[in-house]
Amino acid sequence: MTATASEVRERLPGLARRTVSGTILAVLVLGSIATVPTFLVMVLLITLGSLYELAGLTARKGQALVLPVAAVAVACYLVMAALGVQHQYQAPLLAGTMVASLGVALLGGRHEYLARTAFTIFAVLYIGWLGSYFIALRNLPSVGVAYTVACIVLISSTDIFAMLIGGSIGRTPLTSISPRKTWEGAIGGLSVTVLAGASLALVPHSGFSWTDGALIGAVTSIAAQVGDLVESALKRDAAVKDAGTILGGHGGILDRFDSYTLGGIAFYGALYLTHHIPAIR
Repeated sequence: MTATASEVRERLPGLARRTVSGTILAVLVLGSIATVPTFLVMVLLITLGSLYELAGLTARKGQALVLPVAAVAVACYLVMAALGVQHQYQAPLLAGTMVASLGVALLGGRHEYLARTAFTIFAVLYIGWLGSYFIALRNLPSVGVAYTVACIVLISSTDIFAMLIGGSIGRTPLTSISPRKTWEGAIGGLSVTVLAGASLALVPHSGFSWTDGALIGAVTSIAAQVGDLVESALKRDAAVKDAGTILGGHGGILDRFDSYTLGGIAFYGALYLTHHIPAIR
């Protein structure tokens, strides 16, 4: 199935609006990076909003996750990352979340008891644990601001250029999970982000080589696109077009930040593999 010239022209206004809204959101997030507390507040708003929308998706599946338990656990993951104690206490937090989920889920009766508990644990890991790596990244001494900005720029470039290139010249469907995504868009977004990553070597005192930057860009871009597809699969499974409506015709918070779920931890991992940061302890 290929897009005709008329279909491409019809997509362009929507692509332009999404590009503008995505840029505005990126600017707001980038501004919050100035301090760890402001960035923590921003990420808390994004993750808790995403969690609320994910709860709506699970409700459409028959049983909503245990939102109060999940919200507390997600917030704890982020705060622990801000305090630099993420790895020391994440195992007890996960165990406590499971115990609380099993207990509170009993209030819903026996029907779909396992689903309520499983959805809750999944949501905490998907939203909270993955999201906490952005805080861990910002919390790095000296380089936290620069690395966090670089991460957001790489993920944003993947989103924007995959959308623009796919919408303009996309012909080959990428997957049935998200019919409008194309191989052309995916490869275009990846290519631009690899170049953007390599260009980190041009930043004075960055310590990045061209090859390290290109590798970090490639890993981040691929993970971001997989994260986008994962959220698309969750929506298709729940039989909805968008996870939420808070952004009007542009979907919900989870729709806008889906690529960041895996993109952030991939960027952090790529920095570790290229020996630019130590492991979280």
